[in-house]
Amino acid sequence: MIIRTALELGHLIRDRRRAAHMTQEQLAKRIGASRQWVVDIERGKPTAALSLVLRTLNALGVRLDARSQEAPRDRTSIDLNAIIERAKSRR
Repeated sequence: MIIRTALELGHLIRDRRRAAHMTQEQLAKRIGASRQWVVDIERGKPTAALSLVLRTLNALGVRLDARSQEAPRDRTSIDLNAIIERAKSRR
């Protein structure tokens, strides 16, 4: 998945948290943050502390893969954002 905005990151965190059957309160406790912080990050707060974001992603089992935009794109990769947007537009 390619994350381009704070809102997309927030949606990823929310979706992974829900998939893990975890409440916002449970995630907050696991990462040492407040429930309100989890609410804010899931809503796309652009000024979230990087250390908490990284702890959150780690707690949810999300692996980061930083690549240069100049790197050739893997032909087998899937752009989940594009798939989700197409599905939303069909509703």
